[in-house]
Amino acid sequence: MSTMIRDDMLSQLKSEEQLDLLVIGGGITGAGIVLDATTRGLKTAVVDMQDFAAGTSSRSTKLVHGGLRYLKGLEFKLVAEVGKEREVVYENGPHVTTPEWMMLPFHKGGTFGPLTTNIGLRLYDTLAGVKKSERRKMLSREETLAKEPLLKESGLKGAGYYVEYKTDDARLTIEVIKKAVEHGAIAVNYLKVTDFIYENGKVVGVHVIDLLTNETDEIYAKKIINACGPWVDDLRELDKSKKGKHLYITKGVHLVFSNRVFPLQQAIYFDAPDGRMIFAIPRDSKTYVGTTDTPFEGNLAQPTATAEDRDYILHAIHEMFPTLHLTAADVESSWAGVRPLIAEDGKNPDEISRKDEIFYSDSGLLSIAGGKLTGYRKMAEQIVDIVVKQLKEEEGILYSSSITKDLPLAGGEVGGSKGFQAFKIQAIKEAVQVGISDKDAARLVKRYGTNVYRIVDLYKKEKGSQSSEAIDPLVLAELTYSIYNEWVCRPIDFFIRRTSALFFDIDWVREHKQSVCEHMAKVFRWTTEEHRKAVSELEDAIQDAVQFL
Repeated sequence: MSTMIRDDMLSQLKSEEQLDLLVIGGGITGAGIVLDATTRGLKTAVVDMQDFAAGTSSRSTKLVHGGLRYLKGLEFKLVAEVGKEREVVYENGPHVTTPEWMMLPFHKGGTFGPLTTNIGLRLYDTLAGVKKSERRKMLSREETLAKEPLLKESGLKGAGYYVEYKTDDARLTIEVIKKAVEHGAIAVNYLKVTDFIYENGKVVGVHVIDLLTNETDEIYAKKIINACGPWVDDLRELDKSKKGKHLYITKGVHLVFSNRVFPLQQAIYFDAPDGRMIFAIPRDSKTYVGTTDTPFEGNLAQPTATAEDRDYILHAIHEMFPTLHLTAADVESSWAGVRPLIAEDGKNPDEISRKDEIFYSDSGLLSIAGGKLTGYRKMAEQIVDIVVKQLKEEEGILYSSSITKDLPLAGGEVGGSKGFQAFKIQAIKEAVQVGISDKDAARLVKRYGTNVYRIVDLYKKEKGSQSSEAIDPLVLAELTYSIYNEWVCRPIDFFIRRTSALFFDIDWVREHKQSVCEHMAKVFRWTTEEHRKAVSELEDAIQDAVQFL
């Protein structure tokens, strides 16, 4: 997992005569697949043309949703599966997943009412097997305002109160891939598939280019899965197998505010003026709000928030939180992400599916798209079941069933959610003893789980050294860990996917960007041009977060 031995990982990948499975795409879907396959005994690798989680998997609403929204379509089986899967994600990665009580206020004339909300939430509790301590409650108008005084009082009748699970989507993805590598998988970022290799009409490998060195090579595998999220259709076109159903790409935008200007006490799921539903969620010292949902045809690798997107969310905030009077100047940061939905040729846009789907090609290429963050593990289990069945039929090789339901992720080896509470207290105590603040210690424990002790050790070493580097010891500890244990190659990898700082602490990014870039230039021995490019890339990302065109 060390970027410093990236050449060795590439050599290992290229020296494999033939992998059992190559996964293209290192978002949460690809991460889940490589973990499931590796733990069954398949010789597996995952590659991504960007950093891991650089696409949709770092730009979601950052919630491990239950299946509450599927009740409207009477999709009871899906509600049960997604609701139960949410608990699995939490127990396997309690450091990156946190229960969050969500309030669903109902106003006169709104989408939801007391009766329908009560029935819906009760049915959801039953279908999803929600634990007793997290089952829904119904709140009166007075109880609702006591929990969140900022809510619009006019026409307020009360609220439903239920639990969702908050997560760091990018770190969840990274922890899944790290666990796969612990079990023997190979994972390489910034490695782009440019074409497929065929024998007798069947896909047997790929041509790749290393986007950090421009070197090209070939990788061979018995089975190949296209899990590229918004880019799934690009690879289907490359394979000449795109037909029937196709992706319909939409964009979602979130805005981030300091809790000084938006002092939200309680997570809220509320009606926007146009009838869409919007989340407002407190996170540390920030409040973030989203999302929009608009068709997107731009650069999939760099979706940006427009002034129209920003104003739509601000208008929704004004309607639900009328005493705040927020303006564009109050927005600290933002992010835009794209969602790959599945449409069918000849069907209407309102028939677009948000479920996952597997596409089969005559060449043997398997593609998977759609679905939600919550369902990543089940999606992986489903498609790897297909792979192992094919391998059994073709070669008589037997592999085990999926074991990921009870497999802790990297950093999550603490005995589930209950064990994490005791671990957190002890880990924070030990971090504070070496000079890390309570606030930073708590943040580090949530970010790294059991690997926090490696950060603490690095901090002690850096703090006690006589280094002349002008970089904060704690920043250096996190950066060093990320380079040697989490594939960080560029400053944007560190500031966006490993720490989420560009979204939730942009002033911290501004404070440390120069020292981080200079340290990485020294570690990686960048040329002047490579250093300039890395700095420019980070500055562009900062601009995208604060600029609305």
